[in-house]
Amino acid sequence: MSATQFAPAAMPNSTAEQRAVDRVAEASHRLNEAVRRAIEAGYSVELVRTSRHHDGAGNWGDQIVPTVRANSAEKSA
Repeated sequence: MSATQFAPAAMPNSTAEQRAVDRVAEASHRLNEAVRRAIEAGYSVELVRTSRHHDGAGNWGDQIVPTVRANSAEKSA
């Protein structure tokens, strides 16, 4: 079996703003998948806002941390 050769995909010329939005969207998708997997493994997950970041120019964003707890109820077969 031969090794597959991978090459970087060409990235479109995006604006800094579009790249920032894309990074947040990609991270959100990964976070949502991780939450689904935790739930399937028997955990409850709550995302809690810990702070709000401001840049001084009117822009802001919420920062979060997950709280995770094991489910004490038995899974049905």
